[in-house]
Amino acid sequence: MKILVAISKVPDTTAKITFKDGGTKFNEDGVQWIINPYDEWYALVRAVELKEAAADTIIHLVTVGDASSDAILRKVLALGGDEAIRVNAIPGDSFSVASEIAAVAKEGNYDLIFTGKEAIDYNASAVGGMLAELLNLPYVATATKFEISGNTATIVREIEGGEETDEASLPLVVSCAKGMAMQRIPNMRGIIGARSKPLKVVEPTSVESLTEVVGFELPPVKTGVKLVDADNVDELVRLLHEEAKVI
Repeated sequence: MKILVAISKVPDTTAKITFKDGGTKFNEDGVQWIINPYDEWYALVRAVELKEAAADTIIHLVTVGDASSDAILRKVLALGGDEAIRVNAIPGDSFSVASEIAAVAKEGNYDLIFTGKEAIDYNASAVGGMLAELLNLPYVATATKFEISGNTATIVREIEGGEETDEASLPLVVSCAKGMAMQRIPNMRGIIGARSKPLKVVEPTSVESLTEVVGFELPPVKTGVKLVDADNVDELVRLLHEEAKVI
């Protein structure tokens, strides 16, 4: 079985978020980058578990990014991928990213494609579904469990108030959520082995983004707590009405 796992590079959650160019672009200066947790902890680790159960399984990793993404790909190779593929382009919108990954997937003829349920920077949750559409494959979103028997996959996903169990034939696309696997830390053997694993760079297709960001805004700065004397009900009502605007 051949598995393709989509990997995103995202800012560390402790990074200070600022924007530039009139608030139209994320300012990457001084930002520490990490592997998108949903890609690493759930999509990739579940793929590695499948490989451990069936030794002939091949895992390829793919990302869209410039050379600064190579360090991230080496880290995921240390966790267990066999080969990494970097599409040499600055990521655009979800459609352009999905299109670039779809081009790689078509070339590789994969049985299974895992993505994280979303990237923690833009939270669009769109690439998995778009990828499935571009490849004309079935798609199951936000999977929390994944098992395979022969050519049939059984996927569990959380829904409001319970769980849903789906079955689908390979090939298919699955976006992975918490529950798919347990986070792993690369061991020394994996880190050393990752240095010699292939990291292939391919040029992007001619697909362009369909959407453009025209502005970012940070959330309003949180104000301090106002304490109102228990006997001053009029002031409490005024604050709720004029400032909090909840009554």
